[in-house]
Amino acid sequence: MSNNTTEMKKELGVFSAMTVVVGCVIGSGVFFKPTAMYTATGGAPGLAIVAWIITSLMCLCAAMTFAEIAILMPETGGMPVYLKRVFGEKVGYLCGWMQTVIFYPGLVAALGVAVANQAKLFLGDGLVVPVAMACILIMVILNCLGAKVGAAAQNIFTVAKLVPLVLIMIFGFLRGNGNPIFDPMLADGLSFGSVLGQLMIAVLFAFEGWTNVGAIAGEMKDPGRDLPKAVVGGVAMIMAVYVIINLAYLWVLPADVMMNLESPASAVAMEIFGDMGGKFVSVGIMISAGGACNGFILSGSRTALYMAEQGDLPCSKTLAKISKNGVPANCIYLIGILGAIYALSGQFDLLTNLGTFVGWVFYTLTFAAVMAYRKQAPNVERTYKVPLYPVIPIIAIVSGCYVLLNQLFMSGMTATMISVGGIALVLIGLPVRAIFAKKR
Repeated sequence: MSNNTTEMKKELGVFSAMTVVVGCVIGSGVFFKPTAMYTATGGAPGLAIVAWIITSLMCLCAAMTFAEIAILMPETGGMPVYLKRVFGEKVGYLCGWMQTVIFYPGLVAALGVAVANQAKLFLGDGLVVPVAMACILIMVILNCLGAKVGAAAQNIFTVAKLVPLVLIMIFGFLRGNGNPIFDPMLADGLSFGSVLGQLMIAVLFAFEGWTNVGAIAGEMKDPGRDLPKAVVGGVAMIMAVYVIINLAYLWVLPADVMMNLESPASAVAMEIFGDMGGKFVSVGIMISAGGACNGFILSGSRTALYMAEQGDLPCSKTLAKISKNGVPANCIYLIGILGAIYALSGQFDLLTNLGTFVGWVFYTLTFAAVMAYRKQAPNVERTYKVPLYPVIPIIAIVSGCYVLLNQLFMSGMTATMISVGGIALVLIGLPVRAIFAKKR
């Protein structure tokens, strides 16, 4: 354990915690993933909309389940803390390793790339990697100024990103052409089960980030009261926004057109508001992706801090130091540097699919941990319990398993290679842990 003389400050209330949920989640997926989704359906709209609804309900079940264990263990670190307590040190370690070296840096990189892709509208092609790195650098600096500054920036980003969403939702229905929404469901010759799994992994990225509030629970003023509100309330709000805005997209542009667009949301905005109005909305989309990047750095650095305090990372003593601003600055640098390295790929979909797959391996384990902990510690006072237990946790577990198995075996060679590569990167953590265990 570290010998920090400066402690993490408990400065975050329910609004800041909810903006971490909403701010991390509403980033780039809702603006960019329709391209991949309608490509998977062969240009058919129906199954994609069904996937948004099904996966949104799945995430709501997941959030209600996650909140029970998060409130019982409101410590900085999040899922690695829960899994270590319930399933043992190795599982908790692998979760923390995955989040520190793959999940958070990978999604930070993907969001930086999303900002850069949107910036093409103003800067032209050829600057994707430099702009992505500049975005990551700015977010690292903001987070190093203190948790209060990082949370305040997150609040501003969250409010700003709602502007393009609200504009598209309102004016999309007023000025759209009324294209078909459920007809056809799927193009001829495609497998319903396989395509649904691909669509769900895309939607899950769009929801990615709702667990991040667990990583900052140690900095919340009253996690027992505020954490369930932030998680469940945030996910419910996002669910409504996502379904409505995807209906608005289709009302303006048909699915077989959006499947060929790099930035479907910008194209919809330009169709509604013209060139200048579309560019204004595009700036809002850039702010949205940048805000999500900020939120992932904020949360990811807290998981890295937890790992460093356990002595499970190289240079753990250095990483575990808290700056005079009350933040783990060295962990923030770590997530930012790894994110910048991954951003060199410039591959939005590859980074998001990899991060989402490995993340859901451990999310599903966390849902199982809720049920296991009920048996391990039946007498622990639970101020919040999952509604309709055990139905809601079982839905979350079964849904998670379906998505993971689909990616491994039913979604094509590329998806399988990404998934297997993700598992291999996670398992590399075992020899790393053995090395540092010997040193300790």
